[in-house]
Amino acid sequence: MKFLISLSRFIDALNEKIGHLVSWALLAAVLICTGNALIRYTFNSSSNGWLEIQWYLFSAIFLLGTSYTLRRNEHVRIDVISGRLSKRAQAWIDIFGFLFFLLPMTGLILYMGLPYAMESIRSQEMSSNAGGLIVWPAKLLIPIGFLMLSLQGVSELIKRVGFLLGMVDAREFEKHAATPEQEIEAIKNANNLK
Repeated sequence: MKFLISLSRFIDALNEKIGHLVSWALLAAVLICTGNALIRYTFNSSSNGWLEIQWYLFSAIFLLGTSYTLRRNEHVRIDVISGRLSKRAQAWIDIFGFLFFLLPMTGLILYMGLPYAMESIRSQEMSSNAGGLIVWPAKLLIPIGFLMLSLQGVSELIKRVGFLLGMVDAREFEKHAATPEQEIEAIKNANNLK
């Protein structure tokens, strides 16, 4: 089990790094979108390539950010009921969800998405739009994103089982976001500093 916990921590660190890189893709998308809009309305000129790079960056943000979001336990869920249960019961619910929903779904998308991306690479698929970009990098994001989500699902599964065995602290898989009360307190403190 110690090897699995080490593997889980490695996957977590990898997805943390990817999550931070994706935040730069978000900045790039905003800058490109802003620049494209300014050029379009100022000079009445634009390029399909600039529009497509925005779509590619959005795809990267969405597909690569899901594993980071799962790592931080920020995916949408029904906490109204499970939030009232013990940590052990929550861990069992998560294990069930990972085994019967998340991992089969990501496995199916990987199974179907990899040949789709490989065919696009093989044919060097290009956009049908005038001035468009190559398409295969965007299609390759599908299997990469779902591979990372699968790996993070395995990591989360390992942590829940480790918790049930008394080898992992529950803080390793709790939400990382601030509570509304903490956010309000941070705003108050920031206003007091001015």
